[in-house]
Amino acid sequence: NFAIRRPAAATLWIEAPPAPRPGDTAPASDTSPVNHKSLVNRTPQRRFSTTFGMLAGAARHAATYGLTRRPLMLLPYLGYGSAGALTVRGRVLQERAFSPQQAGDSGWRNLAALYRRLESDEVAGEAVAATFDGQTYLTRTDNGGYFSFDIRPSRGRPPAPGWVSVELALPDAAAEHGEAGGPPVRAAARVLVPDGGARFGVISDIDDTVLWTNVTNKLNMALMLARSNPYTRQPFKGVAAFYRALHAGAPGAGVPGRTAPGDSRPGAGNPLFYVSSSPWHLFGHLVEFLRAQGLPLGPLMLRELGLKQLLKLNQHGNHKLEKIEHILATYPTLPFILIGDSGEQDPEIYAEVVRRHPGKVRVIYIRNVNPDPARIAALDRLVARLAAAGTELIVAADSEAAAVHAAREGLIDPARLEEVRADVRAAGAA
Repeated sequence: NFAIRRPAAATLWIEAPPAPRPGDTAPASDTSPVNHKSLVNRTPQRRFSTTFGMLAGAARHAATYGLTRRPLMLLPYLGYGSAGALTVRGRVLQERAFSPQQAGDSGWRNLAALYRRLESDEVAGEAVAATFDGQTYLTRTDNGGYFSFDIRPSRGRPPAPGWVSVELALPDAAAEHGEAGGPPVRAAARVLVPDGGARFGVISDIDDTVLWTNVTNKLNMALMLARSNPYTRQPFKGVAAFYRALHAGAPGAGVPGRTAPGDSRPGAGNPLFYVSSSPWHLFGHLVEFLRAQGLPLGPLMLRELGLKQLLKLNQHGNHKLEKIEHILATYPTLPFILIGDSGEQDPEIYAEVVRRHPGKVRVIYIRNVNPDPARIAALDRLVARLAAAGTELIVAADSEAAAVHAAREGLIDPARLEEVRADVRAAGAA
């Protein structure tokens, strides 16, 4: 006989009541009959909500009665670090490996893939081991199944620039989950260590900056995700080429600290970091999107988003500011370019970063998505305030306008402007 420790309940955007156990009776107040016809004439959003609720309820019912037995999955996120420290994060789930999506997947396959990512059961209190350069570190997952390591190599051998690997394992998984003798649960976390030749780093929002997500409306966001996948979604016109140009930097042979375009050294190029209010459930989806659409790969800082947090959109700024602060602290001598949009709080958040870290932000690019005169006036005031602090805030209609400014400022190779323009034209013709 053995006992299976059940993980914490799955976190979903739309939750159904837990399935009843045998012998349970409904509360006295829950005696009204169900009008099944009322499920028919509903808006698409209501029907989508109902479908997700039914799927969630069925999955929980199956888990309650032991009808499903999914293995543990160790899911590392893309980390970042320096010669002195590596930041490694990830999550432990009770789920089989996620299958990669394809460009030709149907809407139903997209919906099924989205549901699997949202429904996965997090495993709390699980021991996780990280091994790097012969040293092993131990921690346990929190109530959301997340784990984090702050690795500081002590052997005097700093990690080489580039994407370094940290080995992860679940040392207690076999004994605790009744799988003695089974294969150990292992994974490798990739951690970016920028090369010393980087001139600057780039911190970019994703939501409505790189691609349209409608992140402020979670139900519409879910509907959009269910209709698409990383291969069918497209970035805003010119974004991919502009970000590649920023990553490559400007040519500067003989100029200290400059990285030549096309440099193939490990870690060569200016590092990119993506900060988003999207939930960690979509990490794999977003990484596949970056790769499929030709955007430079970089660490993603997403949000721990449960049902309670959905109603606290005012915490958007706190999440983003906290992540940016950690990145800036990791690279104290590296200046940064910040990229966002005018739809939410990006300009105000970035202005606060400038206030806290004078001289640290080289330039801010804001994609203008809100034509409201009051919003435009607020941006004008921010432009003037930041100029007095020595930082330019550029409000641009698209990536081509931002790229022209970046070329003029020596941040990208002017020869790459034609690539950005071609990307804009191709997107407009699609």
